[in-house]
Amino acid sequence: MQIDLSGKVALVTGAGGQLGRVISRALAECGADVAVHYYSSVAKAQNVRDEIRSLGRRAEIFRADITIQDDVLQMRDAIGKSLGAPDIVVANAVSQYAWTTVLEQSPADYESQFRSCVLQSVLLAQAFAPAMIEKKSGRFIALNSECAMQCAPSQSAYVSGKRGMDGVLRVLAREVGEHQITVNQVAPGWTISDNDRENGSESRPEYEANVPLRRRGQDRDIANAIAFLASDLASFISGVYLPVCGGHVMPTI
Repeated sequence: MQIDLSGKVALVTGAGGQLGRVISRALAECGADVAVHYYSSVAKAQNVRDEIRSLGRRAEIFRADITIQDDVLQMRDAIGKSLGAPDIVVANAVSQYAWTTVLEQSPADYESQFRSCVLQSVLLAQAFAPAMIEKKSGRFIALNSECAMQCAPSQSAYVSGKRGMDGVLRVLAREVGEHQITVNQVAPGWTISDNDRENGSESRPEYEANVPLRRRGQDRDIANAIAFLASDLASFISGVYLPVCGGHVMPTI
């Protein structure tokens, strides 16, 4: 048994970022061609594209503001002409901002998180789900966060965006399920990325002490979960919020 995405086209938003690049490579290693989305970091997107091509897969880069409908629709059309309609959509992009208390957080930060979490999910679904419906097959996977369950001090804008996204995607899972389209979320913990490896900051004892596995996860752990959910092995899994955080948060029944 293996994860086989041969013949599939995957779109990864924010594909040049710390986690996006690893997700893109993992999907390509499983056989998928990859539409590499970026907003501002064209050089990073080009590097990801070149890595994927070196694996023998097709890859192209596409620029879009994923919070603007016209941009998303233009990206959809460009991907369709170049690679074909995506079978797999991974909503990974998110806006960055400085975290502080509810009393001090700028209203603009709440709006940015709504747009990059909730609105991105809506616009990607509206743009790419119709082709999946025609094919009676598709995978929609979004990056959530363990923070959505923690609701810790200073997380409010981020949590509000991710919890709003969770609601949209649970509804979407019910609406498109009859077309054999699955909709799931992967929720990373505080994950080790290339930045940590370069800076020697992989170990965070104060965080690891509260993780049952007593360590931080690797970016590849997140990518592996996404590759699984994108595959036929997960064809009967939908509506899931899946923490990949070593048990740091645990959804209850």
